[in-house]
Amino acid sequence: MNHDRQPYRRCGRSGLLLPAISLGLWHNFGDGRTLESQREILHKALDLGITHFDLADRYGPPFGAAEHTFGAIYRRDLRSLRDHIVVTTKGSNPMWDGPYGKGNSRKHLLATLDRSLDRLGLDFVDIFYLHRQDPETPLGEQAATLDHMVRTGRTLYVGVSNFSPEATTEIAALLRGMGTPLLVHQPRYSMIRRGIEAELLPVLEREGIGCVVYSPLAQGLLTDRYLDGIPDDSRAAEGRFLGRSDVTPEVVGFVRAIGSIAAERGQTVAQMSLAWALRDPRVTSVLVGASSAAQLESNVAAVDRLDFTEDELAALDRAAKEADVLA
Repeated sequence: MNHDRQPYRRCGRSGLLLPAISLGLWHNFGDGRTLESQREILHKALDLGITHFDLADRYGPPFGAAEHTFGAIYRRDLRSLRDHIVVTTKGSNPMWDGPYGKGNSRKHLLATLDRSLDRLGLDFVDIFYLHRQDPETPLGEQAATLDHMVRTGRTLYVGVSNFSPEATTEIAALLRGMGTPLLVHQPRYSMIRRGIEAELLPVLEREGIGCVVYSPLAQGLLTDRYLDGIPDDSRAAEGRFLGRSDVTPEVVGFVRAIGSIAAERGQTVAQMSLAWALRDPRVTSVLVGASSAAQLESNVAAVDRLDFTEDELAALDRAAKEADVLA
């Protein structure tokens, strides 16, 4: 494990440090890939200084497969490293049939976390997130459930994902009153998906909450993957979370336009996109997926050049506006 390979950042105003680039197991850790290829990616992550592994009960396919895969590798190789890694999971989304199989009720959340712990082979996770807002469950019940998870040793910290700025503020206040601070928020953020900048990031800064962003490469759009069409083995071709209709001429044109800026920086478009997301000190870490150890190594090289000039940032903003890709 090489802790010097990348910088670590403090998560909000907590004592927890996270690597600038973390490994998300949203894709590539379900069925359809060999255990050895997935094991190779996890070992490469550790070699690259990645100590933070992000999962959810629903990640697969099928549901639970990513946790099961991670658990199998953990039992085989990583058990002695438990005190050196941060493992996170989430709950909220539908996991089984019936009225208790989804949502943020105390009934569902405790059951789905216990199932996650069983698949992972862990006594506790380091962070448990509410994956989605649930307007049908009182926010007080949701906060009390998170507090209970900490007090019963199921998780060390708690967070939320995809919560609005208003709901984040409210649940942070509730948790603070219970003595279990809200550690982190996990939103979508990338060079072409900037919605968190106006309201959410100021809330996180004010409340002292960390920010771990997902999809910093916009599901692969901010790479050279689609410059010459849609490959048959690509995510867009599979139509899972990204479709052919997402690979628009505007997006492809934007990626071509910023390619020269990346080249001048000595980076790929993907590396520059990760560095761009990390330019804001309020962003604790960016989550990247990986289909191979080589791809992960290439992405982590983004930390070799995290600084931007004002001219570079202005040029990237201008290219995004001209291509009309901002959302």
